[in-house]
Amino acid sequence: MRQSREWPLLVVGVLFGVLLALFLSGNLHWPAWLSGTGPSGPPSPPTASSQPAMPTALTPTTDTLLTDPFLQNPGADAVSVVWFTEFAGTAHTVVYGVEGQTTSVMAKTVQLSRMREDKASKLPSLALEETVFRPIWRHEARLSGLTPGIRQPYRVISTREDGALITSAEFSLAPAPPTGQSLKILLTSDHQLMPMTAANLQKVGETVEQVDGVFLAGDLVNVPDRASEWFDDVRGGAFFPCLQGRANFTLERDGKTTTYTGAPIIQNAPLFPAIGNHEVMGRYTATTPLNDQFNDPIPWAAANKLYQSYADDFNPNNTPSVKQQWLKNNSFNIDTYEEIFSLPTLKRADGGETKRYYATSFGDVRLISLYVTQIWRAPSLTPNTRGRYREKQSSNDNPTQWGYGQHIFEAIHQGSPQYEWLKAELASDAFQQAKYKVVMLHHPPHTLGGNIVPAFTNPVRVFDRNADGAVTAVRYEYPKAQDYIIRDLIPLLEDAQVDLVFYGHSHLWNRFVGATGMHFLESSNVGNSYGAHQAGNPRKVPQSLGAYTEDYVAEGDPNGLQPAVPTLALPKNDQGQPAPYIASNNLTAFSILDTGSGTVSSYYFDTRQPETAVVKFDEFKL
Repeated sequence: MRQSREWPLLVVGVLFGVLLALFLSGNLHWPAWLSGTGPSGPPSPPTASSQPAMPTALTPTTDTLLTDPFLQNPGADAVSVVWFTEFAGTAHTVVYGVEGQTTSVMAKTVQLSRMREDKASKLPSLALEETVFRPIWRHEARLSGLTPGIRQPYRVISTREDGALITSAEFSLAPAPPTGQSLKILLTSDHQLMPMTAANLQKVGETVEQVDGVFLAGDLVNVPDRASEWFDDVRGGAFFPCLQGRANFTLERDGKTTTYTGAPIIQNAPLFPAIGNHEVMGRYTATTPLNDQFNDPIPWAAANKLYQSYADDFNPNNTPSVKQQWLKNNSFNIDTYEEIFSLPTLKRADGGETKRYYATSFGDVRLISLYVTQIWRAPSLTPNTRGRYREKQSSNDNPTQWGYGQHIFEAIHQGSPQYEWLKAELASDAFQQAKYKVVMLHHPPHTLGGNIVPAFTNPVRVFDRNADGAVTAVRYEYPKAQDYIIRDLIPLLEDAQVDLVFYGHSHLWNRFVGATGMHFLESSNVGNSYGAHQAGNPRKVPQSLGAYTEDYVAEGDPNGLQPAVPTLALPKNDQGQPAPYIASNNLTAFSILDTGSGTVSSYYFDTRQPETAVVKFDEFKL
């Protein structure tokens, strides 16, 4: 992490002012080793009433900043600055403005509650044999009174417990851009520490002079509670380093080795993510490997059924918070995602708040980010598979071991809270008056990829029995006619005249145009690909077995659209054949929404030829 020696007098002045203000307010305390009172170290994780017990904590790997600052949740005259450290520190400050006219704002600090490492973590000079808690602190300052359209320099200063000042490099910030301001917005998804991600983002930085915002359609990392995937995976391709130009990922292609750094994007441009399946953790335990916990979510209703059977044991005092925590720990959660990002918050019908789905205005764009994803399970039909189409045969009579098929994390069907909120948002003045209307979600409505099958609907459980009535298989069917995205969501978006539906999940680039002219773009061939399912490359589907009766489409887009042919150049697949899509582990693609021209342009970079420039291969107008 960079440490700057610039602005020494300013730093000293800021620190003095902060200490003086804290002392006068009564909020500055003598250290415990002088007074004999007060805390003896950094804040502890939340107590067991709100946080599961954690094993031994990991020793910090760095005493500098864990990330550069990045921008979040811009408002009409405000923006949030967020960064992370492995120390609680005594003060954390954002200093912004030109020299001689600077303003300093104190940050609020909280400790992330579920950050851990385990045997599968890739840490420098450290191999773990157990799952351990990793103390990481998040700092956020809300800057207000900013002038729309005016960028200002800023940097952050963190003060360690030993008094050392850690200062970031200088970046620039601005509040939400006003309408009419021309913007270039990166459309990206499915980073997941994949081999080409650092190269992809580096080429974004080299191609676009100023990225003004990032729309990221989910799957930021692989296992969200593994801290190193966000911050410092030793392979050099962690999430924040790639988006901040601090990656160090070495890629070998055709005997050529190239190291890519990503690009410093989110230090200067706000990031707007959507929740993908890799933002969701499964059932919690203190010691189980994190991959196993990630792959072990069950539906909330199934966890609640188990809770009700043992409520007197789990919660003898019938305390609502205890019940809520138990259900979260025994179903699934997105705690880490929600703790890392500051996003627009909306009121739910029940009086609560959520930022799992949201809407915001960004220049001429009204962005709606939806929570539309499900657990990914293997399509295999072998008896030892707990997959999307069946349970493991050995657990037929043990529901506590079931995976419940490819179940949905948040409802989007007609009448659900998210659907009803969306319906109201589409009717709002903010949406109706926007020049460009963009909806972002993780799960694809249309794609050649494999992850669109089966239909996005609640699994229907089927019991196979022998002549004696004993259960021989627990299977799941997915009625195609009940696909909630196609049946309920898309007609709503078409009626509202949405311009662009942007998504990821299948790790390829392809786009489609619907009957009403609505554009569909999947730009997720960022770090890798799992292929496109055209003729000759069918998906793994179960209808070849007579027991399955629903329609599972093996080739093409199962929802009936043909991919749009790129307008500028036809990419070639890894076999060298021209194709109207990119599903490649050699070509990496990214897309840019230019609000000045109203176009979406897509580019690819051939990692086998690192000395060549990117190729703009597709462009269409909204």
